[in-house]
This record gives sequence, structure tokens and C-alpha cells, in this order.
Amino acid sequence: MRHPPRSVLLAVAGAVALVGSALVPVVSASGATPACTVQYTVTSQWDTGFQASVTLTNNMAAMSGWSLGFGFANGQKVTQGWSAKWSQSGTAVTATNESWNGSLATGASVSAGFLGSWSGSNAVPTAFKLNGTTCNVDSEPTPTPTPTPTEPPGTGTAPALHVAGTKLVDAGGTAHRLLGVNRSGGEFMCVQGYGIWDGPVDDTAIKAIADWKANAVRIPLNEECWLGLSNVKPEYGGANYINAVKDLVARVESFGMTPILELHWSYGQYTGNSAGCSDVHATCQKPMPDAQYSPSFWSSVAGTFKDDPAAVFDLFNEPYPDRATSTVTQAWQCWRDGGSCPGIGYEVAGMQDLVDGIRSAGARNVIMIGGLAYSNDLGQWLAYRPTDPAGNLVAAYHVYNFNTCASESCWNSTLAPVAAQVPLVAGEIGENTCSHGFVDQVMKWFDDRGLSYLGWTWNTWDCSSGPSLISDYSGTPTAYGAGLRDHLQAINP
Repeated sequence: MRHPPRSVLLAVAGAVALVGSALVPVVSASGATPACTVQYTVTSQWDTGFQASVTLTNNMAAMSGWSLGFGFANGQKVTQGWSAKWSQSGTAVTATNESWNGSLATGASVSAGFLGSWSGSNAVPTAFKLNGTTCNVDSEPTPTPTPTPTEPPGTGTAPALHVAGTKLVDAGGTAHRLLGVNRSGGEFMCVQGYGIWDGPVDDTAIKAIADWKANAVRIPLNEECWLGLSNVKPEYGGANYINAVKDLVARVESFGMTPILELHWSYGQYTGNSAGCSDVHATCQKPMPDAQYSPSFWSSVAGTFKDDPAAVFDLFNEPYPDRATSTVTQAWQCWRDGGSCPGIGYEVAGMQDLVDGIRSAGARNVIMIGGLAYSNDLGQWLAYRPTDPAGNLVAAYHVYNFNTCASESCWNSTLAPVAAQVPLVAGEIGENTCSHGFVDQVMKWFDDRGLSYLGWTWNTWDCSSGPSLISDYSGTPTAYGAGLRDHLQAINP
């Protein structure tokens, strides 16, 4: 959806343990406060790569610039970083401040992160120096124990999915349609400082979705929150955010539903035609993913879920480079190849870049890719679709009653040819009429062709802020949501 709610009432987001993280303790044997303390956290790890964050606290006099040094014991390499200037010589790693985060008052902290490669072992660094002063003095590094996850009470099993011709199929080769809802919140709550999810995502709340006979839940995400960048509150970013997402994915799957992880809000300043905001940060829908952080986001997400073939990846919510470029050809080229796109002021990551990053991380999961015009235009999707060595690409489409392509004639002319070659999923369907006459038409067209669709959105908003399926999280439908609920329950008794 192009415009999530402009105000958020209250977040329900509990503290989440750092699962699979390694923390360097900051205890001094003498009881004195160390001159500086450093917390090093492995937030995600896969076959040959990992993501880590480093938080340093200055307990000395205030400083106007900082340099943090540490060493790797197992040949690890920093490949890309953020919120610091990262360099490496042999085993020695140095992170120096950016121009905007160099001031570090007494007692102040700063966080930075990076992606790295490893082979064989990935031991946590044991010694850190801030501007030459040893940190964590007298401390012995010990990893944080990994908590035993609580098994959700759901008894279902989400199917492992892959593409076979024009269909999504399960491990046994049976065709599988994705029919469900979007669960908005993860894209905006964290970056706005309210929490991680908008409303409850506990077992009762997820069971309410399953009770509608939904079999898929699309989960919008925020790349700055996942990467734990400095503009996001630490309690809502980095490892806390990642583990909240992992927990929700596990819960969705435990009720037999497919989780669709989707990059919704991203970095990069865009103030051109149809701009959602002027902010450089990930606080609104941008026309395209950014080359600075989006590949890192997807490499990390892919590494986190590569062993879960039930999880589906949706590359980017609603691309609209066509609003910035002067020709449709330029827009589709930007969409696929990225780079310096006309009318977009930041370096763009193209869809091919993101597919390559996911596959390089070892993930073969199904990948959904939306077209132009906020995913409403698939006119040249087939001509410009990225190459995928795994053969697991799906065309994604969004449709609301106010879109340009919102009629059966347009669907017949532009969607049917796509669906004749690849699986087609309407990742968002909805209408702003507080009724369901339009989505009824959409569902019938997609049903007649055995295609997939998900309603926007499982949140308790009202018609003035976007189509809302429910009036409470026990699953009471709105007049609009009743159309989707009744239909899903009718076709999946």
C-alpha cells in the first residue's frame, strides 16, 4: 500500500532476546567503570557470511572523533559496513566515525554494523581499543547463552514452496495458491520509535488470521530497522528487530501459513514526482531500493531464512521509477539494472542486484518481484525480468480500485500473458470504499485462473487511513474485510 497510516496509537512489542548472538561483557574485575565498553553482536549468520553490530560506549572525556580497533581470529573479512568508515588490514579491523556521528560525550554510545565473510569458524573478537585505549578492561568474553525458543502452539506445517512452470507447488509437486492477508507494522513502527509491530502478533492474534482460512501472511519490513542503523532506537532495531521477525515467521508457519518477507521502506532521498516524503531515511515508500543498504538487507535476510523453504521473499513493495524517468524504457531499465537512474538522486539497486545477492547468500527461496507504477503495471515484466539460477521467480502485482490497471480488460491484456509464463501473486488487493465490491471482482478473476492474492491489511485502522480488514485483533471483519473473510472461508471450508 502506498500510504500506511499517518499516526500510530500504541505499540505492543515486548522485549526480544538476542537469539544466536555473541556479546562481549563489560564487567570490570575491580568494580571500576571501564574507560570504554564494547558490545559486539552477531545478528545473523549463514554458510559463508554474517552480519554483526558493534556498540561502543565512551566513559572517558568527551571526544570529537573516534576510532575503534579490534582483530579477527579466524580470517573473517569485512565486506560492507554502515554508520562508520570500515577498513581492514590482515586480521586488524578499524571503524572510524562518519562526519555526522563523531561527537561522543562522556557516557554516550554509538552503534555501527557490517557484513562479513567467514569460513570454518567465526569467533567473537576479544579485545577492543577506542582511540588507543583498551576497552572492557579485566573482562573475559563469554557468549550470551542462546535461549531455548518457545514453540508456538500451532500444529500446522507451512509447505516448502518452489516454482514449477506457471505454478507455485509444494515439495510433493501439488499446486499451491497463496491466499491471505498483509500484516502491516514492521515497516513503520520501529523507524517511528513506537515499537516493532502495530498491535499483537502473539499466538491468539495469528490464530485469528488462520481462522479466516488464510494460508499466507505478507510481512512488510524496514531495512534500517533490520540493519540496526543509528537513527533507529536500539530496542527496536538490529538483533531485537531480526529476532522479532524470526519469531513471527515461526509463529505464522506453525499455523500452516506461508510467511512473505517484503522490503517496504528503504533508504535514499527522493523529492521528485509522487515523492512520499523528503526524508533520506526509511520513513516512506521510495521509488526504488537503494544500492547503499538494500543489498545488505537482502543478503542478511536471505542468510537468515535460506534453510526455510517455506519463507517467500518479496523484493520491494511498490516500485515507481516510472514517476521519475522520462520514458517507460528508462523506468524498466532502472527497475532491472539499477545504477544512476534518471530523476532519482541516490544510487539504485536493481531487481537483478537483489536477486543476485539473495542467491549468493545461498538462499533458493521463492522470490516475488513487483512491476512499475506501485506494482500495478506488469506490461513489460516478462521482457525485463531478472535471471535467476534457481528458477524461482514470481511476478507480483498490486491492485486497488483507484489504480490505472483496475479493470478486467486491463487484467486480460497485461496480466494474463504474464500468468501464462510465470506464477502471478497479487500481493495486495484492496479498495477505499469501506466495502468489498471491487475486491470481489479481483478475487473472481484470480480464482478463475488459479492465481494467488492477499488482502491489505490485517490492522485496526479506518477507511480514512487505508483499507483495514479488521476492527479488532480477534478477527472481527470490517464491512470491507467481510468480503475477503467470507470468500476464503467459502473456498477453504
